[in-house]
Amino acid sequence: MNVRHLTFRLLQVYVAVVRLGSVSRAAAQLHLTQPTVSQQLKRLAEAVGEPLLDTHMKPTFIGTELYHAALDALSRFEDFGGFLQDARQGTRGGFSIGVVTTAKYILPRLLGPFNRQFPGVEVSISVGNRGYILERHRHQQDDLYLFSHPPAGEHTLSARFIHNPLVLLTPPDHWALQRPPTDFAALLNERFLLREPGSATRLVFEEWLRSRNLQLKRVMQIESNEVIRMSVEQGLGLAVLSEHTLMEGQHRLGRPAVPGFPLGSYWYLVCHGNRRLPYPAANFVRFVNEHLARCVDERHIHNDLDALLAHIG
Repeated sequence: MNVRHLTFRLLQVYVAVVRLGSVSRAAAQLHLTQPTVSQQLKRLAEAVGEPLLDTHMKPTFIGTELYHAALDALSRFEDFGGFLQDARQGTRGGFSIGVVTTAKYILPRLLGPFNRQFPGVEVSISVGNRGYILERHRHQQDDLYLFSHPPAGEHTLSARFIHNPLVLLTPPDHWALQRPPTDFAALLNERFLLREPGSATRLVFEEWLRSRNLQLKRVMQIESNEVIRMSVEQGLGLAVLSEHTLMEGQHRLGRPAVPGFPLGSYWYLVCHGNRRLPYPAANFVRFVNEHLARCVDERHIHNDLDALLAHIG
């Protein structure tokens, strides 16, 4: 048998004839003429090189095996058709997302509801500091990214969707809680605990200081939000952190009423504009756009994802 001469249409015709036991009924079901069906049966028998049907339109021994093989093949491709439809709707398959460290407090609130609605989608997550995720973005290693200070570039698409307030934190017994200063300059002699250079939180804070011609006198660098938070609790210094880092668990921290705080910042979903976004990733963006209020406190919502969706389709 020369399998290259077999086509799905030949197999469909043969299955219909065997099931219905009649060329005319098969022709009617397939919206073909009887001569066309007869010709297709002849071509199939020639390709196999053996008789497939007897004079009563019953399959021969070999014809029966071909019938079962045709059913298997057509069934598999029907399954594939269903899979393809699900994949194009973004309900099957997977995507990867690169997440800056602080965003790990946000992502589970988005992925949890998404996973419950679309359990057939697998998500791969890479978490690291901003420099690490920027490198992944530069080499297009992920489909989506979650930044609070998105990278620039003509082929980068981004849209903000969550407000990310940066709050000033002090130890629980700090003097500024009882006597809030009227100007941040009164705190310049305090030790500040900062993330590594390049951290988005640090970038925003340092830009705010420069805009007011202010400069910190004492700085300790700590490359972990959790360690910074615990260090502030223990009186090691002051810090500026995302409010979202404080939403899990109980913390003994002060938040003095200092003018200018919290600082304004946002979370952005980012993707590459010069490559097609996988269907499941696009579906995730649509889900977040439509169900953000289910995932995040409404006071933090600042949703511009419609603009991103307009680009990715």
